[in-house]
Amino acid sequence: MRTSSTATSNTQKNMPTSEEGIDAIELLTQDHENVKAMFEQYEALGDRAMASKKKLAIKICTELTKHATAEEEIFYPAVRAAGKDKEDMVDEAVVEHASAKDLIAQILEMEASEELFDAKVKVLSEMIEHHVKEEEEEMFTQAREAGLDLAMLGQQISARKAEITM
Repeated sequence: MRTSSTATSNTQKNMPTSEEGIDAIELLTQDHENVKAMFEQYEALGDRAMASKKKLAIKICTELTKHATAEEEIFYPAVRAAGKDKEDMVDEAVVEHASAKDLIAQILEMEASEELFDAKVKVLSEMIEHHVKEEEEEMFTQAREAGLDLAMLGQQISARKAEITM
């Protein structure tokens, strides 16, 4: 029995092949979910898994840095421009990013075997969890209501994240 290549190619056309068509909020929410999963993986590692902890901590820090940079350069300015009533919310998010970046820098300079390494990763996880909750419950809702071009912002964020190397 011959299978039709037309059916296969039609199915492939309907499947997303990149983040091109994803809107900014969907993309940023996906980032949040990915980082949350990595933090959960970290928590599941044993006390002796130093190499795995360090490797995963670096991955978490890299992803958070890319995400924060794209948000600060692209998403936050668009939200801020959507109305003066959004300035305090964006300012708070920027300050939260600064605190996370300080902790990220400390984690990246440490070895997993050092005292306080696990504690710093845990505190970073808690900071990010708080930040994500505020973004998803407040900022993202207001961004949608403001009528921002989320598809265009999504493309810009995706492109910017791809440019960032660490």
